[in-house]
Amino acid sequence: MSIENKVVVITGASSGIGAATAKVLAEKGAKVVLGARRADRLNELVTAITANGGQAVAQVTDVTDQKQVQALADLAVAKFGRLDVMFNNAGLMPLSELHLLKVAEWERMIDVNIKGVLYGIAAALPIMHQQGGGQIIATDSVAGHFVHPNTAVYAGTKFAVRTIMEGLRQEEGKNHIRAMIVSPGAVETELYSTITDPAVRENTYHNERSYGLKDIDVANAVAYAIDQPENVSINEILLRPTEQPL
Repeated sequence: MSIENKVVVITGASSGIGAATAKVLAEKGAKVVLGARRADRLNELVTAITANGGQAVAQVTDVTDQKQVQALADLAVAKFGRLDVMFNNAGLMPLSELHLLKVAEWERMIDVNIKGVLYGIAAALPIMHQQGGGQIIATDSVAGHFVHPNTAVYAGTKFAVRTIMEGLRQEEGKNHIRAMIVSPGAVETELYSTITDPAVRENTYHNERSYGLKDIDVANAVAYAIDQPENVSINEILLRPTEQPL
């Protein structure tokens, strides 16, 4: 079973990597089920995909609410009869040095970046067990492999995702459930806008716009992993802009 006709749930689908992945997969024949907080963006994306001949539905979803994530997975089954891929993509990146004590931002990152992934896993596993297989993907980051100043908490959440997904791989392979993280370096998306420290925000924006990957570059990596035969599990894709040193 290739990408064609696979049912794929994507969180954080209203922009950036999520939206690009939805378009790429829909063009390849997948049926995409899209979740994000911004209803207008979701509706625009569904309209664009369906106008291009694809199949897409959407539902407003806050990944910090387990019931909403469960409802998104249930929508996939109700609409298309199954759930082949759960792409836990929603994330925040409000970088700052620890001494600035942006505790509310730390808590929000933990809620979205870690709990959001866990809620996606919790929603998908029972469905995939029942149907005899599936694939769970999470957007990680180069920051899930390396730490530098301003990234302590963000990197902590991404190291956590990397660990959780490796545990998932080890536990669920016997159930024909594949697990993968995609770990991009700098990507030209809206993620920089969650940074409230002005200097860090400006530096991040500059780097992403001067040499960052495009969101479709990451989308293509995700599509590659989904398109592999069922006996092949791509567990991690780490990709950086060629000019990115760290």
